Amino acid sequence: MRDKKVWLITGAGRGMGVDIARAALDAGDAVVATARKAGSVTAALGEHDDLLAVKLDVTDPADAEAAVKATIERFGRLDVLVNNAGNFNAGFFEEISPQAFRAQIETTLFGPVNVARAALPVMRAQRSGLLVTISSTAGIVGQEFCTAYAASKFGVEGWIESLTSEVAPFGIRTMLVEPGFFRTELLTPESTQYAVSSIGDYAERTKQTVAAWNGMNGRQAGDPAKLASTLVQLAGQEEPPLRFAAGTDAVAAVEQKAQTLLTQAGAHRELSGNLAHDDA
Repeated sequence: MRDKKVWLITGAGRGMGVDIARAALDAGDAVVATARKAGSVTAALGEHDDLLAVKLDVTDPADAEAAVKATIERFGRLDVLVNNAGNFNAGFFEEISPQAFRAQIETTLFGPVNVARAALPVMRAQRSGLLVTISSTAGIVGQEFCTAYAASKFGVEGWIESLTSEVAPFGIRTMLVEPGFFRTELLTPESTQYAVSSIGDYAERTKQTVAAWNGMNGRQAGDPAKLASTLVQLAGQEEPPLRFAAGTDAVAAVEQKAQTLLTQAGAHRELSGNLAHDDA
């Protein structure tokens, strides 16, 4: 028999968060589904005996503490935290305002940090738990028009990779999920903000990129519902993977980046080997 788990999922008022919450409920688990407006969770998922809708702005540490407290008060424990909430500030670096760049980091790096900081004491006391963090192939491979988003996701990758060994002695596991292109709401106007085109040198590339991404919206190959079911399956494993590249495009991106790093590391091996003190 599969043990019933208690999930806390951020960004569950729409998009992939709804799919993850629904998959966990369908598996017989209990779910605390959060969003900036709790009503959006109920509108998306309806009423369920094992569902608690909670308001949570991930950029607010007090909200994170309150969401974890509500989880414990309702269900008595917290087994799986899914840091899923996010947005996308897109544009060429010189055109993204400092405020927009910082806002991206606040939401998609410090947001997960805030919620994890609230949840880890509970998991540590339980001596069990799984911290699932939705990263991106943008956390593996940088690309133009994604400087702010990639900066936040590269930060998430380094944070979780470092955190893993810190919390492992307490029975807490981590899993980074690196989706490729999925048919989520990330490229919709509700989630994506484009920098105002203000520099002529970038104007044509901006126009082409925005048009391409708008054309891609709703046609991405990845099925969020299938990914959600897969995450529930992986969360049930005794040793979930430290990284899960989600989608064939994600696997290809990770493989290409690994090869690129190996090539770059070996390109100047002799110079690298001549940097030690002579008496070393």
